[in-house]
Amino acid sequence: MITIGHPIEDFEVKAYDPRKDRFVTVKSEEYRGRWVLLVFYPADFTFVCPTELEDLADHYDAFNALGAEVMSISTDTEFVHKAWHDHSEAIKKVPFLMLADPTGNVCREFGVYLDQEGLALRGTFVIDPDGVLKTIEIHDNAIGRSAKELLRKLQAAKFVREHKGNVCPASWEPEGKTLEPGIDLVGKI
Repeated sequence: MITIGHPIEDFEVKAYDPRKDRFVTVKSEEYRGRWVLLVFYPADFTFVCPTELEDLADHYDAFNALGAEVMSISTDTEFVHKAWHDHSEAIKKVPFLMLADPTGNVCREFGVYLDQEGLALRGTFVIDPDGVLKTIEIHDNAIGRSAKELLRKLQAAKFVREHKGNVCPASWEPEGKTLEPGIDLVGKI
């Protein structure tokens, strides 16, 4: 399993690309140079999952403006992703790649695979432009996530990367005060 501060293992999977309404192959190494938000979820055609993916879709432009690419991933095939996209009003809003991991190999690598169910936990991973893992958030499948909080985490990770020596305190928001270890609070930057 991967850990914070280490590069992710490169992977290659099939995906459904709703922007182009076609199936594609996604190679993780092709996204070096961009932030990647990898969002695992249990399954298509479920109850909580469409609320989360719709929430991500509603914030997609903000993620993209920060140089991030959102990718959702489940153990469903790319064909099931397309069927879900074609039949769900919430999922029709999704502009990001929907990755297929029917073998569960990527889910296992990220530590979210449920062997007995063949499904993924709700795992969210922020990966920097060098392919290094910066945040991990894993939820029980009955607990939905917040795209707004993911956006805040991305903003904090991006700020720390661009402002070496600064760290973001609890509940930090852009334009908020940061900390510089060994020095008092640093004002707005």
